[in-house]
Amino acid sequence: MADNSIQEALLDGTPTVLPRMPSEGPIWFRRCRSTLSTDPHQKPTGHSSLLQAKGLFKGRQNFRLVGLILFVYLLVGVIIFYLVMDQISGTRTDRVLDSLYLVIVTMTAAGCGDLVPNSDTTKLLACAFVFTGFGIVGTFISNLADYLVEKQEVFFKASQSDATMLRLTDTSRAKYNFYTVSLLLVMDVVAGVVFLWKVEKLSLVDSFYCVFYGEKSFPSKLGRVFAVFWIIASAIIMSQFFKYLGDFYIERRQKKLAKWVLTRRTTTMDLERADLDGDRQVGRAEFVLYKLKELGKINQEEVSFFINEFEKLNVDQSRISV
Repeated sequence: MADNSIQEALLDGTPTVLPRMPSEGPIWFRRCRSTLSTDPHQKPTGHSSLLQAKGLFKGRQNFRLVGLILFVYLLVGVIIFYLVMDQISGTRTDRVLDSLYLVIVTMTAAGCGDLVPNSDTTKLLACAFVFTGFGIVGTFISNLADYLVEKQEVFFKASQSDATMLRLTDTSRAKYNFYTVSLLLVMDVVAGVVFLWKVEKLSLVDSFYCVFYGEKSFPSKLGRVFAVFWIIASAIIMSQFFKYLGDFYIERRQKKLAKWVLTRRTTTMDLERADLDGDRQVGRAEFVLYKLKELGKINQEEVSFFINEFEKLNVDQSRISV
């Protein structure tokens, strides 16, 4: 059977020819190598780092705002459930602690079942707190994740001098995050099981059952203090686990795609598509650019923008002299 793969291309459609975008006027460069640059369009070297710092500060402000909203939510919930605690059935320890415990359980939808609303008023209150709690907790976790990612990006950009370390860190970031949060999830489960087994005196099977299903609960005062922090930590870790699981899966697919693109045979139609300026010749830059588009590293809109910027700098339609 004849090999027809040479007539196939990875990308569909006709060969892409870059349109010439309207120019806003040429920009002339004049520079003496013995003097400092006086380019009026050049920004201060600290401008980008200043913008990064402002972005990080803005993310920190958003995180603090959501944290404040979460604190107000917990405070209001404790006050309300404290006032209606007589309409709550179940195992009691301390009125304030039980109110806080009930707010946490309701907010995270853990549903341990040891404190249950037994009136229409408390049932409607529980529904309202579940609805609003999901939104607040989701926003809090999202802002927390964004804040941590921004701090990581600042660290990565600060260490750009070591290109090898930066490249290795970028390629394994999703895997590192997934393994880290998986370890935290295991530690969280073990902590809950051991506490229920040793402190609450449940059987080992019932301890696992309580951690994963939640029908059994934390009946003691010490247990509910532990549960307040443990349930919140469990909700955050579980949400991050599924987030990083998706990131890890996507990164694996991207690596497989990159490996296939880099090792597959280049076809004649690929070369036609790589002819970006339509002159029936493919240069080194055009070929590299086409491969980057295959890998998804760059798209056509970005290429057109860069070409337009080059045309404004390329006054005499030749190479730019510096």
